[in-house]
Amino acid sequence: MMQRTSRQTSRFLARGLSILYEDRDILVVDKPSGLLTMGTEREKARTAYFSLTEYVRKGAAKSRNRIFIVHRLDRETSGVLVFAKTAEAKDCLQRRWDETKKRYLAVVHGPCEKRAETITTYLAENGAHGVYSTVDPKKGKWAQTAYTVLKETKDFALLDVELLTGRKHQIRVHLADWGHPVVGDKRYGRAYTTHRRLALHARSLSFRHPVSGEALTFEAKAPSCFTELVGSFEHMLVQQITVTDPGARR
Repeated sequence: MMQRTSRQTSRFLARGLSILYEDRDILVVDKPSGLLTMGTEREKARTAYFSLTEYVRKGAAKSRNRIFIVHRLDRETSGVLVFAKTAEAKDCLQRRWDETKKRYLAVVHGPCEKRAETITTYLAENGAHGVYSTVDPKKGKWAQTAYTVLKETKDFALLDVELLTGRKHQIRVHLADWGHPVVGDKRYGRAYTTHRRLALHARSLSFRHPVSGEALTFEAKAPSCFTELVGSFEHMLVQQITVTDPGARR
């Protein structure tokens, strides 16, 4: 059963971080842009992981309650993020991660010539932790990103993106390679951009519950900045998320 977040426990959550679902095995949240998934050498406290650990412990430092990281979202990317509440649930979710259906919304610099395409390259990482595409399978890992154009304006295009593999910075690198970088991407896109945040949002995750096996889909509404860029589009998403059985992709 889902547990509701009380005002008393929600005080442990980082600003903008909200719980979409919680039971004894998993915790699904909507992460805001600007919040790290997990700590780095420079930042350990201002993260989703730290905040949710405080939440499950309800402020009791000696509590043995904890959460486990299943996957990550970039700091600048918002949207659905799932954590496990047991090591067994974490291992199960990660074993089945290739079966998980991962959909994103992205606003890119446009317009786009092709309405739909699947981008496939090998992705490698350089010494500065930047990711780049290569044709050499010995240097990189195979990566595949599928997209469909949902809406276009004079300057931008709204894409429905399916992450077919899960490599670091995959969507951002692939769309930049394609000639249509994500709006607000100062690393792989246009350094002179004045947009206040990266226009990339993890809109839904579909997977089987690690214990019950139930097919689940969780969605997070796109931030208001997407509407500011391309206008209203929520009515276009009704038929996009119809997955009830993520294992059907196998």
